[in-house]
Amino acid sequence: MDIRRTDAFILLGMKAAKSPAPQGRPRQFDVDTALDQALGVFWEKGYEGASLADLTQAMGVNRPSLYAAFGNKEELYRKALDRYESSYGCHVQRALSQPTAREAAEQLLRGAVELLTNPSTPFGCMMVSGALACSGEAEPIRQELNARRRAGELAIRKRFKQAVADGDLASDADVAGLAGFVATLLRGLSVQAAGGGTRHELMRVVDLAMRAWPG
Repeated sequence: MDIRRTDAFILLGMKAAKSPAPQGRPRQFDVDTALDQALGVFWEKGYEGASLADLTQAMGVNRPSLYAAFGNKEELYRKALDRYESSYGCHVQRALSQPTAREAAEQLLRGAVELLTNPSTPFGCMMVSGALACSGEAEPIRQELNARRRAGELAIRKRFKQAVADGDLASDADVAGLAGFVATLLRGLSVQAAGGGTRHELMRVVDLAMRAWPG
């Protein structure tokens, strides 16, 4: 064998051994898909029940990537709530745009039952179940959820006030009470769905509730 070639091979091997290994690139992932996966975990387990290990595993990311893309767990949860409202709360606007207050209330309730009992998603409402077991450490999240639910109730009240102005509801109708009635039913339906209530059972509740609607 040519001695010079042998020496060249040895030198090349030494250089290769000394050369630092190429640094791995940061893991790439689709932010929207990862957020959808996080939403599913939070919806199923609640804010405190969802651990960082649960989230990173479902999202397919490591913790540094999660923090870089979404901030901390609290901020990730807020973004998941935004996605939940935009993706699963679209029936609310359709319901509130119905021509009468009664139709609006009924579509709100029936649309909620369909969502809450959808077998392809966790049962119950993310904004209701997420606040049922919040400790003192999660107080900001509990307040956030309460604020979002209040905003929803105010939107219902605004629709009923418009119904009074339109002559659809009596001028002395208790719009605040009616809005509270519907909002309370929505929360109750969520708890029942999360506890195993069937779509048929919950629709029967809506049937009874609509019988109590002011004539």
